[in-house]
Amino acid sequence: MAVDTTLYVRSPGVTSAFLDWLQMLTGVGLILFMWSHMVLVASVNLGADAMNTLARFFEDTYMAQVGGPIIGMTFLIHFVLAARKVPFRTQQQSAIWKHSRMLHHTDTWLWLIQVFTAMVVLIMGSIHMWTILTDLPITAAKSAARIQGGFWLVFYLILLPMVELHVGIGFYRIGVKWGVIKRNTRKGFKKFENILTGIFILIGLITIIRFMTLSI
Repeated sequence: MAVDTTLYVRSPGVTSAFLDWLQMLTGVGLILFMWSHMVLVASVNLGADAMNTLARFFEDTYMAQVGGPIIGMTFLIHFVLAARKVPFRTQQQSAIWKHSRMLHHTDTWLWLIQVFTAMVVLIMGSIHMWTILTDLPITAAKSAARIQGGFWLVFYLILLPMVELHVGIGFYRIGVKWGVIKRNTRKGFKKFENILTGIFILIGLITIIRFMTLSI
């Protein structure tokens, strides 16, 4: 006698849908923040005074003091929500790795890269935020002194591509998941995402070089 196995499949509930929606919102918020953050820090390429003026504005309006902890909390909430679908157990990791190699599906590999970069960004991003927020005010001279110290140069050379890869892939995957990017437009958006990620990494490298050569 045949058994209707569909009766045993648990469909996602309202809670799961709400958490997915919240994950998307926090993800979009963090993507916009990271792109804005990159542009603001890159203002040092226009001169130390340009960066100091922007930093002073954010501190005088308490956007740095209040916004920093809010971003940190959003960062933590987003990680917890995303971690629901991350394979932490060895058996799960082995299964997803085998499936990825078998499927040869680009989007699956992008998800794996996003998971890996998320772990790196969680640790290194937390260190970065703590260092900045416990040493206010932000100035070009302080940033330059950190990078010229040696350790932080290597730190940011690792963190920069990890962040931009995670943000770029996240931008693409949010569009796919929520129907903004259709199947027939995926190739074009992937190319756009790769170019955008490359541009931000380039801006970041130029900014790091600027800090290395800035007189302190």
